Amino acid sequence: MPFHYMLRLLHRKLSLFSRRLNRPWCRSISNSFALHSEKSVSDFNSFAARTNTCGELRSAHVGQDVTLCGWVQYQRQNLFLVLRDFQGLTQLIIPQDEAHSHVKSILCNVPMESVLRVTGTVCSRPPEQKNPRIPTGDIEVKVKTAEVLNSCKKLPFEIKEFTKKSEALRMQYRYLDLRSSQMQYNLRLRSQMVMRMREYLCNLHGFVDVETPTLFKRTPGGAKEFLVPSREPGKFYSLPQSPQQFKQLLMIGGLDRYFQVARCYRDEGSKPDRQPEFTQIDIEMSFVDQAGIQRLIEGLLQYSWPEEKSPITIPFPSMSYAEALAAYGTDKPDTRFGMKIVDVSDLFRNVDIGLIQNVLRNPQGTVKAICVPQGMRCLQNKDLESLKETSKSRFNQEVLHLVLGPDGSLKPPMSKFLNREQQSELIRALNIQVDDVVVLAAGEHKEACSALGNLRLKSATLLEATGLVLRDPTAFHFLWVVDFPLFLPKEEKPEELESAHHPFTAPHPSDTSLLYSEPTKVRSQHYDLVLNGSEIGGGSIRIHNAQQQRFVLEKVLKEDPELLSHLLEALACGAPPHGGIALGLDRLICLIVGAPSIRDVIAFPKSFKGYDLMGSAPDQITPEELEPYHIRVAWPVAEVAAKKN
Repeated sequence: MPFHYMLRLLHRKLSLFSRRLNRPWCRSISNSFALHSEKSVSDFNSFAARTNTCGELRSAHVGQDVTLCGWVQYQRQNLFLVLRDFQGLTQLIIPQDEAHSHVKSILCNVPMESVLRVTGTVCSRPPEQKNPRIPTGDIEVKVKTAEVLNSCKKLPFEIKEFTKKSEALRMQYRYLDLRSSQMQYNLRLRSQMVMRMREYLCNLHGFVDVETPTLFKRTPGGAKEFLVPSREPGKFYSLPQSPQQFKQLLMIGGLDRYFQVARCYRDEGSKPDRQPEFTQIDIEMSFVDQAGIQRLIEGLLQYSWPEEKSPITIPFPSMSYAEALAAYGTDKPDTRFGMKIVDVSDLFRNVDIGLIQNVLRNPQGTVKAICVPQGMRCLQNKDLESLKETSKSRFNQEVLHLVLGPDGSLKPPMSKFLNREQQSELIRALNIQVDDVVVLAAGEHKEACSALGNLRLKSATLLEATGLVLRDPTAFHFLWVVDFPLFLPKEEKPEELESAHHPFTAPHPSDTSLLYSEPTKVRSQHYDLVLNGSEIGGGSIRIHNAQQQRFVLEKVLKEDPELLSHLLEALACGAPPHGGIALGLDRLICLIVGAPSIRDVIAFPKSFKGYDLMGSAPDQITPEELEPYHIRVAWPVAEVAAKKN
């Protein structure tokens, strides 16, 4: 192992050790390793027309002559000017003597956000002017020379953290938004994590970084793909939604361990955690099982985890898909807080409530409940009605609620149907406290759980808006969700099946025989990694048998196997057992930095509707440009009429 990797590993272990023991000598040793490591790999001033950055000068630099380059943050009373770059701020003293009048004129008249290069001498600030809030707050630079490298016009918004800007404005002027300290932090942390991931995979575990094509052909099933026209009439490329087929082909080719920071594309509507183009850490291995992939990813994340964040503990807990749905109503549960779903069907079998009894007469009928802590004190009637409306509109699921009063009894209207013993049993089952609200849903298992799972998250958001902390923003709760069904009924055609993950996922070894007789009962070797209620990764052990893959495509999914003839042929040529995973890099970084959207951790993202507001993409092209591709635009009738008018 190269020396600097050993040094990094030792530094990280010492950092963790010092945090646990909280001993100054541990921190001192750890910091010295950090300094050595930083100096050996990060020289921010090499090849540049500066001696230092605006964030690195300290008291130890007092008396040194320095050259700084950066943007004008602000100027005060013609006496001070603050210069900013990617690393921080430095206060400059504007000279007041006649000999430097031209320098004073430059610094007093330069517009904000102009680019400057200055030279000067580092001085200590007077004690009363020191600023402990910034790392350079003990010093200032007495300017000797100044040069305006580029003057700045009036900007559409100020480059200051407290300036409120609409997201549309930020996207339109992304090159300005990138100057903010938060965007700088997000992108640099992203870069550091990717570099550490490369170290872990390639240098420590022998993975090979391989670029795969972005022009390919349509993949059956899965998300919609972007099409790229070719010069052959009627023939199109597709932009891959993932390098799935290529990484399997690499395993068949004997590469053994593949890795890529892969660009992927999906023609789907944008959501806060989705983009039409995104990045994933793509991984595939030969001769591996599910446990091996999980151990690899746990080690990868622990190695690359930012040191300033709460340390993560491995191994991560694991939960089956069935357990996640039953307890949390979702396959990506947020385990930072409780409010678990409880089955109270038996308790309500003898309760004379028509809605509930109608459900329980169905063999698949159940009654589920969650307890919302302090719901009566924190939630208003409109909040409870909103929860009920959401359940009805999104899940076609009626819900009822109860409240535990100060006297220890459940309050009407529903409580009148429960005798004292039934009330006590319900209170014990859900551990209900005074002023808690109990929300009940009656229906089939999946529907009732899904509705309550959604209300659980909405209730947490409403409670936190009142100041009650349920989800610690500094905590990182990882969870493996396993044993997914291999197939699910299609929403639009429930009599047909689709892959729960993708069509290349292998069945669970215990369920292989069911694949050919009862495919709806087959569990898969598919595993998802969840962080704080968001899916950040998904993978599976793959089908490596050509006959089994053909059967899944042709007989179960009713797809044309000829679309994947190249893969089927490759699988028949001695394919090793293999499996892999893809981590959503954008989503992972978004959660680590606490950003509200993945657009805040991507340098040039698309808008909510998939537009590039800065470059005005997508854009129209002329009929002449379309001609080589044998394409003609069929404009909607309304647009044709509007153009004529």
